[in-house]
Amino acid sequence: MSNKKERERRREEREQAEATAGAGDRRKQLLQLAAGAVFLAIAVVLVLIVVNTSSSDGGDTELEGTAEVNQQLAGIPQSEMVLGDSKAPVELVEFGDLQCPVCKGFSEEVLPPIIENQVKNGEVKLEFRNFTIIGEQSPPAGAAALAAGAQGRGWNYVELFYKNQGAENSGYADDAFLKTIAKGAGVKNLAKWNKDRTKFLTEVEETTAEAPELGFNGTPSFAIKGPKTDGLEPIGTPSSTGALEEAIEEAS
Repeated sequence: MSNKKERERRREEREQAEATAGAGDRRKQLLQLAAGAVFLAIAVVLVLIVVNTSSSDGGDTELEGTAEVNQQLAGIPQSEMVLGDSKAPVELVEFGDLQCPVCKGFSEEVLPPIIENQVKNGEVKLEFRNFTIIGEQSPPAGAAALAAGAQGRGWNYVELFYKNQGAENSGYADDAFLKTIAKGAGVKNLAKWNKDRTKFLTEVEETTAEAPELGFNGTPSFAIKGPKTDGLEPIGTPSSTGALEEAIEEAS
């Protein structure tokens, strides 16, 4: 065999060997990439499982507005569902449903100046009474607020519920949600709170029956009592903070 043919034969053998080795390397790389992808997929699934498990635990759900509510109510005395000095000359009563979006609006837009000024100054005490008209979850929610009020955290419960209110009558206000609000509101004895909820359903029924007797057919509705009123007088749904302030002044 000539030297030329011998060189060509060796070159072909070398190229074939390199091709075979290259294919093996590529296969090895593909296997490594595939293994990495599988590992990443497993990691993602595990993360999702952890996140979903945390989210489904009623006690771990993150709440909005906790610090804001605590700041708003700091230093104001609470007794059951009454916010403010028990000796305040004027009593302002709100009949509301915790699922009511209009009540949420009043909580965030109309009542804060009253709480910051007249309530903090000892001129007015503000009471929340349940008028449960939205749906089947409204009475248990109202009873949960009353149970929090038995531990001096009733208004924290009401305000924090409004901050985290879901779509009206959508089923969000289940036991897990109510418990989460109780924790966020600072209810210390959750076992007692949970036990008390049932017995407060009767009070929810009573105040819900009281509201129509005052002429109310929607929420929120307000009534006021003071030195210049004839007992507890209905004032309906004031259009603004200014309208509430006028009612307070007239009752004083």
